[in-house]
This record gives sequence, structure tokens and C-alpha cells, in this order.
Amino acid sequence: SPTSDEINLSAEFPDRASMMEVRLQAQEDEITLLKSSLADALRRLRIHDQVLQLLKTNDEGSLCCIRQHACLFKLSLCSYVCVNCLYDCFVLFSTFELSSQLSDTTVTNANSQRGSSASTDIQTVPATVDKSTQTESTPSGQSIKMFIRGRPITMYIPSNIQNYDELKMEPPSERLELDWVYGYRGRDGRANLYFLPTGEAVYFIACVIVLYHINNRTQRHYRKHTDCVRCLTLHPDKVRVASGQTAGVDKDGKPLQLCVYIWDSTTLVTLQQIGPGTFQRGVGSVAFSFADAGSFLCVIDDSNDHMLSLWDCTKGTKHAEIKTTNEAVFAVEFNPRDSTNIITCGKSHVYFWTLSGGQLTKKQGIFGKYKKPKFIQCFVFSLTGDVLTGDSEGNIMTWGKSAADIKTLGKGAKETYQIMRQTKAHEGSVFTLCTLQGGGLLSGGGKDRKIIRWSADLAPERECEIPEKFGAVRTIAAMDEEELLVGTTRNAILRGTFSDGFVAIVQGHVDEMWGLATHPSQNIFLTCGHDRQVCLWNTEEHKLDWCITLEEYGLCAGFCPNGSVVSVGLSTGRWMVLDLLTREVVSESTDGNEQLSVMRYSPDGSFLAVGSHDNFIYIYSVTESGRRYTRFGKCNGHSSFITHLDWSKDGKYIMSNSGDYEILYWDIAAGCKLLRNRFESKDREWASYTCVLGFHVMGVWLEGSDGTDINALCRSHNEKMVAVADDFCKVHLFQYPCPKLKAPSHKYEGHGSHVTNVCFTHSDSHLLSIGGKDTCILQWKVIGGGVGNSRERLASASSTSTSSPEPATTRTRKTHTLVLFHSIFKLFFILVSHF
Repeated sequence: SPTSDEINLSAEFPDRASMMEVRLQAQEDEITLLKSSLADALRRLRIHDQVLQLLKTNDEGSLCCIRQHACLFKLSLCSYVCVNCLYDCFVLFSTFELSSQLSDTTVTNANSQRGSSASTDIQTVPATVDKSTQTESTPSGQSIKMFIRGRPITMYIPSNIQNYDELKMEPPSERLELDWVYGYRGRDGRANLYFLPTGEAVYFIACVIVLYHINNRTQRHYRKHTDCVRCLTLHPDKVRVASGQTAGVDKDGKPLQLCVYIWDSTTLVTLQQIGPGTFQRGVGSVAFSFADAGSFLCVIDDSNDHMLSLWDCTKGTKHAEIKTTNEAVFAVEFNPRDSTNIITCGKSHVYFWTLSGGQLTKKQGIFGKYKKPKFIQCFVFSLTGDVLTGDSEGNIMTWGKSAADIKTLGKGAKETYQIMRQTKAHEGSVFTLCTLQGGGLLSGGGKDRKIIRWSADLAPERECEIPEKFGAVRTIAAMDEEELLVGTTRNAILRGTFSDGFVAIVQGHVDEMWGLATHPSQNIFLTCGHDRQVCLWNTEEHKLDWCITLEEYGLCAGFCPNGSVVSVGLSTGRWMVLDLLTREVVSESTDGNEQLSVMRYSPDGSFLAVGSHDNFIYIYSVTESGRRYTRFGKCNGHSSFITHLDWSKDGKYIMSNSGDYEILYWDIAAGCKLLRNRFESKDREWASYTCVLGFHVMGVWLEGSDGTDINALCRSHNEKMVAVADDFCKVHLFQYPCPKLKAPSHKYEGHGSHVTNVCFTHSDSHLLSIGGKDTCILQWKVIGGGVGNSRERLASASSTSTSSPEPATTRTRKTHTLVLFHSIFKLFFILVSHF
């Protein structure tokens, strides 16, 4: 039967093929978008030239044509005509009608109130596909236009802002401090768990190395790494630690320089940076020498040749370097009795290296009459100096030197390293070996999930099997002769003994996470992801309260305001409601056959909105304290999948975003009706703010963003700050609101993959962030804070430099109303003739 490593390798190929297909489709979409943008630009240029030609004639008929071309120019900005664009076109056309019929005095007064003339709107529309903004004045009030990938997004400025251009953005007075890290990287790690004399277990996940005090249940964090940590080793003095990481890339896709850090586990101070810019792709294995009190460090990188290099730990200088093999290398160690001897193992090989005169030479281990395994997973040195290896066949091999076989190899043959003994240990792979102080040996199995204790002569003494839900044994660290720490392939760390069994002290997800929700009144939160697990966590006790496994993977979640139930949206369009105490499914339903992206209750809990990738928002009425759900209606109007949505504070309206950067508003109380006049929602207050597109969060977008760079955001309950999860492994903290581009923020690192979601706890004391492929949950403590709410800050920021405009005259309002009605009919005939 295939080993777990073979299964993992075989599973990687379809995943890679799928990723390549996705990338190819994305590139094709980009090419189509560029072609469309080029065609739009050419069409706009033609209309612009026609308008200039008509301006030269300056007669009454030409003015009418200019007004018509203005509307057509407005429509040409979009690749297709939607309700929003028709309304914007109507507003622009009406402005032209108004400016041509009002007297010069009235027009001058209107321009002073609204800030710019209608003709300026045509001339300042950007013709690029880069993200930019433009302020416009309309009969409905001022609006701001933001461009993402050539798509104009219009947002209306709230009434309490009198002068948008003079708004000043500042970073929030609050800051974040890493409080707790949930999870452990065991699924693909090796030798990544150690026990320190301080009583701490040291391990890593994402970009953070965690020092977890087992008895005190506290954490410290080493956070010097800029990408996912790959390897870890402990110095003979049990204080210094060396760690390596993946290289990573910047926003432009260029590889970043990486190094190996040597740091003090007591003070968390970095002592040495080894080889900056030397290693390629990443650092796969590191090891300190023992015989000379840890003077040297051996490093193997992730380049094609898996370069092995030796470094002076104190000076940081390189002593030797050599290519190892094109195959995967899993481990490297110095001989504890001789620092000139080094061993590496990996796919189908065991190499014995010798350092002499600054040069490294190797000898390959000879398997002889024994079957050559596909993978040599691990090795240790016994107290007698023998080398013991664990392989994918479940065997422990004992290696030793033997005299040269002159009969077979001829004269001049040198001594070789051969297998002296083979011991069957496990069913499936032997993933880890650990020596004990008394000369005993521990081995951890893959398929059989067993931990076996062996005597010095490899006679089995004791064994135990860890529960199936934790996966296979990945690594073992001895706390003493009896108590052990065990890292597993399902990202858990267990503590226990052969007599008493093992319990989990660290747990985490094992695949990408997307769903995150915090309880409305308790310090707990829920996560779900591609591993089909739904987990409830406690932020005070820093532990997993419970975990259930579903038939499909979850992508979104939301707590009912009463806090007794939580809804979880799945990948197939199905959603379910779970009771927090019993964990039972109290209700379930299916909407469409595509994945769900949002589950959001109204503030009073009387409605549930379900956002789907089939472009619809399904509304359910909620009764019986969140246990009974009845379909109320469906919001139909988006032209792409739903990404985010929020309820108004009165529970009557919804604001939603979609995959093609639309912002739509819905009147739920009126039967899920689409609000075509979006300016009517400019002063509406929202119970939550998770929509990534909106006036109040426009400043979170970086210049040049492609629309997918921000995965999620969350406004705090006190409406003072907004946290952002981006595609570049960062968590940002902005002041709320932040309606201007290039708003300053505090930026925080720790995740090693795209950050998929963020959420504040009910009291805003902490922020939770979850990673994608790094399977990591970071809990941030919110420090500091100012006074005043968001509306007060906005109003004061805009009113300090401007005064309120004078009211329009009665004659102006009446004339304006008549012109608007006249423009509706005229616009209708223009659109018919155009399309």
C-alpha cells in the first residue's frame, strides 16, 4: 500500500494542474479586459474629438449635440450598461439641461455650491485603467468616483462632509499587539518541535516561532521572519535557536533575500544573521555541530541542487559549500562525536559527508541486499555512534562502517557505509526517531499512528497509539524519560506518557480557512475552512472548545445576535445552523448549487442574508430564537458573485459588493427591492461594515490595486477603526472612516499566506485574523484608543475649513425639478437611438 508521503506527492500533481488552469484563466481574463479597455479608450477619444468639433461651431443645434455626446461618453466608460451607469448618465445629462436653461446668476450660484461645472465632468474623466478618483457634483450632491481595473465606481459623499478635498486622514490611535497564535505546522514539517529547559515548547507556524510555556499556558513569539518558517534546530547549550524560512516574493513577484537567524530563546534577541542573499527559494534544513560546543551551523537550501553550506556561528562566515542532490533532502545532522562528519537523508539516499581542508566530500550509503526505500525520512545517532534511519517502508536501519570490498570493488577501494541491521518498526513510514538520555529510542509511525519505545539494542519495550483525529506522528520531543511532546500531521501537539495517554495542548486547522465569526457577547469565535472542520475557540483561555467535521467544507459563518446559534455556509450552496451548546444542527437549507460567501443576520436577528456565488442574496425570516427559517425573498440585480454584505442599523436595508466591483443597496422591508437611486443611501448608518467597497473605506485601497488585493475588512463596534486583510500576508489597521486614498495605517506581519478574514471581538479588545494556506489564526490585542465616534470625526474634519453653503432659491429648485422631468424623456429617446 502507498505510504502517506507517496499519497501526498501524488495529490500534489492535480493540485498543481488545477492551480495552473486557474492562472491561465486569470491571464486570459486579463487579456480580454485589456482589449476591452483599449476599445473603450478609443471610443471615448472619438466622442471627445466629436465634442471638440461641435464646440467650434458654437450654435444652438451643436449645444444639443454636445449634451447628447456627454451622456453617450458617460455610458462608454462601462463595458456594459447597468442600472448605476444609466442613473449616472441621467444625472450628468440633467446637469447639462440645467446649466443651459438657468440664468447666468443661478448657474454661478449653483456652481459655487456644488464645486465644479458640468463641462468639467467630461474633461476630467480618467482615460486609464489604473485606479484613480474623481470628485463630481450632481443635482443629488457630491460624489466620488474610484476606478479599479478600468471600472468606475461611484460613491456619494455623506451630507455631513462639506469639503471632501480638505479631509485629512490620520492613522488610528489604537495599535495591535500579537497576543496568541493558534496552530502548529505539522502536516509537512520535520524536527520542528523542541522542549527548552525553561519549560517551554518551541515550534512554528506561518512566520511566527512560538515559545509556549506548557504549565503556565503562556506564549512568547519570535517574529523576525518575513515568510513561512520552514525549519528549526536547538543549539547544544539549549538556549540558542537557529531557524530558516521560505524566500517569498514582493508585490512585483521578485524573490526576497532570506537568511538563517540565530537567536536567544531567553531574550528573543537576534544574535546572528547567516548568509543573507546566499540561499535560494528557502532554507529546508539546519543543524548545529555538537563536538565543538556548537561552533558551526550546517544549512541546506531549497534550490535545485540543494546546496549544503557550513557557517561559523559567531562570525557568520562561510567555511564550505557543495551541491548535495537534485532529489528532496529531509534532514541534516552533525556527528555528535566529530564535527567534520555530516549526514543528510532524503528521497532514496543517505549521504555521509566529510570536511577536510575546507572541502566537503561524500559517500553514499550502500543498501546492498536490503530493499532500497523510496524515502529515508529521518535519522539519529545512537549512544554507541551508530546511525539509525527511519524509512518509508517502516524499517529502522542500523548503519556502520565496513572495510573495503576489494573482491568486488578492486584495489584502492575505500571503506563504505553499509546497513548492519534492519528492524521492522511500523506499518507505513517511520516519520521520526528520538534518542533518550538512558540510551533508549523512540519511533513515531505514520500509517499506524504508533509511538514505540525501544531499548538500546532495538528491542521493543512499550507502545501506544494516538487518536485518529490527530493524524500520524510527525515528530517527538522528550520532556524527560517519561513525559513526551508529540507533533502530528493534523497540526496538533500532544502531551502525555505511555501510561496515561496523550492529550492535545495545541490544535489548529489543517487546510485553508475562510470563515470567521465572533460571538456577539462572549469571548469566543468560530472558524471553518477547506478541511471541513468547524471550530469554536475561546479567546480568554486560548483553547479549542469544540470541533466538528462536516461533509463539505465551510466558507463563511455568522452568529445570531442572541448568541445561541451560528450559521455556516458551505461550498455547495447548502447552509446549516448549529446550536453552540449541543453542537447539533437545528436547521439547514440549500440555495443554488454554488458556494456561499456571506452569512449575515440583521441587527435584531429577525432576518438572515445569505450571499451566494450564483449572484443572488437570499433573505430568510428568523423565528424561534434562530431555530426556524422561512424564505422571505431574494435580491436579484448583481451581475457577479456576492462577496460582502452589511445590514443597516434599522435592519431594513442591505449594502452589498460583488466580484465585478458593484455596490448595490436593497430595501428588504419593501420586498428585497433594488434601490436605483444610490445617493439616497449616502447618509444611512450600517450595523456592521465588512464591504470592501464603499465611501467610508475607500482609503484602504492601495494605488494600483487590482480589486482582489483586499480579501476582507471589519469595522470595530465602536466605529473608530477598521481592520483589513490583504493578499500580501498583512493585516492593516486604519482609522474609521477613511474615505480618501493613501490613508495612513498601521501594518502588521505574521501570516505566511494571504490573509482571508479579520474580525473584532464583541468588546473590540481583540482582533482575530486567519490565514489561507498557512492555516494560522492570530489573535491581536488592541492597545490604546481615542475618543469620539466616526461621524463626529468626519464632521469636524470637514467643517474646520469650510462653511455650510447657502440654500438655493425657490425659483432655482422649481426650475431644477422641471428640467429633471424633461430630461428623463429626452434621455430615453437618446438611449433608444444609441442602442
